[in-house]
Amino acid sequence: MIKLSTLLRPLSLALGFSLLGAPVAAMAEYPNKPIQMIVPWAAGGGSDSAARGIATALEKELGVTINVVNRPGGGSVVGHTVMASAKPDGYTLGFVTGELNMMHWQGLTKITHEDFTPLAMTNYDYPGVQVSADAPYSNVEELLKDIADKPKGTFKASGTGLGGIWHVAFAGLLMDRGIEPNKVTWIPSQGAAPAMVELAAGSIELVPSSVPEARSMIEAGKAKGLAILSPERNPAFPDIPTIKESIGSDYSLGEWRGVAGPKGMDPAVVAKLEDALEKAYNSEFYQDFMKRQGFGVEWHKGEDFKKFLVDNNAYMGGIIEKIGMKK
Repeated sequence: MIKLSTLLRPLSLALGFSLLGAPVAAMAEYPNKPIQMIVPWAAGGGSDSAARGIATALEKELGVTINVVNRPGGGSVVGHTVMASAKPDGYTLGFVTGELNMMHWQGLTKITHEDFTPLAMTNYDYPGVQVSADAPYSNVEELLKDIADKPKGTFKASGTGLGGIWHVAFAGLLMDRGIEPNKVTWIPSQGAAPAMVELAAGSIELVPSSVPEARSMIEAGKAKGLAILSPERNPAFPDIPTIKESIGSDYSLGEWRGVAGPKGMDPAVVAKLEDALEKAYNSEFYQDFMKRQGFGVEWHKGEDFKKFLVDNNAYMGGIIEKIGMKK
């Protein structure tokens, strides 16, 4: 007589192998549904455009939809917080920006780069100095002289949140020229796009954002670029001189951007995303998109991106302390 346990043994083994193989099968299927990419800035700005460029290229590599979701607020604190607190399953990614290495130094949040899984850095941009088209300045030297000569608060600038990269970069330029960094009043905004609208309306005097973010207003004849805080001219805007060409200064500071996930992601998912991002970055679509927009491209993958974040975090801490914004 055959025991019931003997009859059930093959079924038990089959179920066991099935359960053991479930995680492997599930992992092999990643991704099998749309992915959400959080952008911590408003639609229409540089971070939004750069995120949509890499998201479109990444869609083609992964074969699923990537929905770009703007979560501005608090000088990017809101969006970065949403990213860091998401479930680390690979279906919520973030387009992290340089502010990640700035906010905690200013006492705005406790979140740091250590709360993320770095995947790839894909973009680096230098700020330009934009003024309204009818401003009485033909070059940045004239603007800086006027700022130095006139009372504190005469000039208002915007382009990011208080203590954001464009604010810090411009404050650094003022200090480089021996001008107090608070001589210009900074008006917080949710990004460069709304700031350029304010510039065209005459509510503020200047916007030190990346030149691509100012492109539409410049091309519409409502703004003009005086200089770019870059070692070299931007090929997409060849008529705008560098700050060194303009006033002989070697000062430069820009905004990096890249893709990351929450801390604690599965290594297999991370590896798949890193490889897909590398292909997306090197794709003809992405490179052409960034070139047409005038955005800078720079690549750091996985561990290299992590090392960049560590080094940049220390550097930005020193800059923020120097301009008196460290808390």
